[in-house]
Amino acid sequence: MTHRPVELDGARILVTNDDGVNADGIAVLTRIARTFSDDVWVVAPETNQSGTGHSLTLLRPLRLRQLEDKRFAVDGTPTDCVLLAIHEVLKDRKPTLVLSGVNQGYNLGEDVRYSGTISAAMEGMVLGIPAIAFSQFVPPDGKAPWGTAETHAPDLIRRLCAGGWPADTVISVNFPPCGPEAVTGIRATRQGRQKTGDEVVRGTDPRGRPYFWVGAMLKARDAEPGTDIAAVRDNAISVTPVALDATDGPTLEELKGAFA
Repeated sequence: MTHRPVELDGARILVTNDDGVNADGIAVLTRIARTFSDDVWVVAPETNQSGTGHSLTLLRPLRLRQLEDKRFAVDGTPTDCVLLAIHEVLKDRKPTLVLSGVNQGYNLGEDVRYSGTISAAMEGMVLGIPAIAFSQFVPPDGKAPWGTAETHAPDLIRRLCAGGWPADTVISVNFPPCGPEAVTGIRATRQGRQKTGDEVVRGTDPRGRPYFWVGAMLKARDAEPGTDIAAVRDNAISVTPVALDATDGPTLEELKGAFA
């Protein structure tokens, strides 16, 4: 397993997200990125793209709009944004590092399959760029404690980049739903088990037509020690390596025997 340290001195950093280019979280992450380098670029969706996963826009053209110096909006998915950033906006020199987020809401357990935040980081990784995704668990009052990321993310990024991680892996960071002073530590974790969106709500629009709304219901099934879910419940920062290869090794060996 080859780990690639990331040189932050003079790095070209691409910042993206799935909440949209004007979201509070991406402003937070941009400020964090600028503590390392002046060469920070933002390419993010025009509108909220939460839950779009690792999807590409294939059936219509994409529009790229420059908002200001080194800041662009794309009328597409987070994956589209990273693709256009690397192949168009930054085609003269690829980024050193992709930072995605800070997502307003957690990305724990099976959320990584749906998350546009993590998928944007995954697209960077697929294109050969080390990538980290950040998510902020929001407490019941609905006020995201952005100071937690602003306080703890810079040192976390430095430590991750100094050690590096495998080329086929992204790092998913979840900040707990508390202020920076209440954080109990940093834990390296595995994915827990939960399901978001089990509840489907049926309604009727003003014209009498039925509609369905997927609910954001948390169904936690595994908060064992060592999981990302357990970490944030203990007000710790969760750091989870997420690999591209989702092959089930033991089942693969069984299938080789079955089809030999």
